[in-house]
Amino acid sequence: MCQLLGMNCNVPTDICFSFEGFRARGGKTDEHVDGWGIAFFEGSGCRMFLDDQASSKSTIADLVRRYPIHSTHVIAHIRKASHGGVALENTHPFQRELWGRYWIFAHNGELQNFTPTLGTGSYRPVGETDSERAFCQILEHLKTRFPGAQIPSAQELQAALSEISTEIATYGIFNFLLSNGELLFARCATDLHYIVRKAPFAKAHLVDEDISIDFNDVTRPNDRVAVIATLPLTDNETWTRISPGKLLVFMDGEPLD
Repeated sequence: MCQLLGMNCNVPTDICFSFEGFRARGGKTDEHVDGWGIAFFEGSGCRMFLDDQASSKSTIADLVRRYPIHSTHVIAHIRKASHGGVALENTHPFQRELWGRYWIFAHNGELQNFTPTLGTGSYRPVGETDSERAFCQILEHLKTRFPGAQIPSAQELQAALSEISTEIATYGIFNFLLSNGELLFARCATDLHYIVRKAPFAKAHLVDEDISIDFNDVTRPNDRVAVIATLPLTDNETWTRISPGKLLVFMDGEPLD
């Protein structure tokens, strides 16, 4: 299956260290060679990079690795194709607008015989993936559930997303990351892990590359960063596995209670 990477912080932070290990899983240390993508929220805007090449060999991934884009919300994905061919339109993450904000979505898993009815039709898939169809259904559900112009509270969104996610998950494996630039939602079906880095900071060493970093050298005392990944990216830190079926909400670098 595919692999997910997300980051949620209380101050704009670059994801270069985590991305260095993550991109290696796209054809170097793992078999996910059917494209990759990454999205960075910057204010009300969103900077996206997509490529239908393996991330470990992508020159666009080289650019992202060397370019310290600072963001409070990042979602990345490396793809192993199951539904839809290898093409840009089938590459995650996907982007749509709702309530005047961009929403970014990436999925890990496979949904069998999933052909949702998309209601008013405000959201339609461009590509051929089950993942993009699921994203469109999620947004249709939110738009119908909350017809006003205001973004619902974190608690309201979590409840609505839990409801629609449980319904979609009856079709198969449904791990995903979703963000509107204010909140980051992470749903685990099989494997999804996270770590919160905050003071006192320590050193970290990547699983997929022989690279280490001392976060004391690149952080300030009040910084707080949550990193979410399909599988832990480092081998000397304690990652928390999200319970299967659970949807977490991250804000300001930590999961909300």
